[in-house]
Amino acid sequence: MNAQSNSITDADIAAERERFPRLYSAPGAERLREWLMWGGATALTVYCLYRFGFLTPDFFHGVSKFVATVVAQLFPPRGFEQLPLFAKVMGETIAMAFLGTLMGAALAFPLSFFAAKNMTRARPLQFGTRRFADLLRSFDYLIWALIFVRAIGLGPLAGIMAIAIVETGTFIKLYSEAIENLDRKQIDGIVAAGGNGLQRICFGVLPQVMPMMLSNTLYMFEHNVRSASILGIVGAGGIGFLLADRLRAYELQEACLIIIVLIVAVYAIDYLSKVLRERLIGDQRRREPVDDAVQV
Repeated sequence: MNAQSNSITDADIAAERERFPRLYSAPGAERLREWLMWGGATALTVYCLYRFGFLTPDFFHGVSKFVATVVAQLFPPRGFEQLPLFAKVMGETIAMAFLGTLMGAALAFPLSFFAAKNMTRARPLQFGTRRFADLLRSFDYLIWALIFVRAIGLGPLAGIMAIAIVETGTFIKLYSEAIENLDRKQIDGIVAAGGNGLQRICFGVLPQVMPMMLSNTLYMFEHNVRSASILGIVGAGGIGFLLADRLRAYELQEACLIIIVLIVAVYAIDYLSKVLRERLIGDQRRREPVDDAVQV
């Protein structure tokens, strides 16, 4: 190896550079485009920081004032005698997220087959279902919560409906993409055996996509717990209502305790969701056929 590497001369390297110039350096036009792209992105970032006041003394003064006053007033947390109330309302928030996620997943599951290109031959139906999903998730949870608060009144029901509407659009997109990325060989085998459309879905599609669907659903449930915690600000129930009330009354120490309860709940749900996702994906991997080379 060393003898062979020592036999290579500078002339050999120069000859290789002439034969394969792109292996050693990019063309000048390509390097210029790359520099222009990075330069433009940097200039845009600096402009945005300056335009929105990040590079002004007022911003740094505001940050220091926030740390010195607001953060200092949050600690130590107070109101531990109200922990049962906070825990009850936190449970209401989790229930809102659970019901909203479950309703969104149930509505999106059949619609995702219409949105998948490899499941729907009618392109107008597939295109219309995709655009319908885009419409549902184009508005934030707070916008839908405001609409439902106006329509059905204050309370958790408005928050549940807001989460369900947004998650229906999100799950249609996630589920349809999982369906479009499945392996056709399993479906072709069922077709060759004489299986009908329902059997193709039950035995060819669902075993492949169900673990991914469940994993996405668990992740969005965890995300919706955080979203449901702020829906109370607009009167849609949950712990966000108590948090907004304490902040408006400048009861910052009690607000700090509510934030701690929320963080602990989110951490616990994040951990449980992670464990469940790993178990689901692990079970799917154990069910996959082992490669012949590995068996040998």
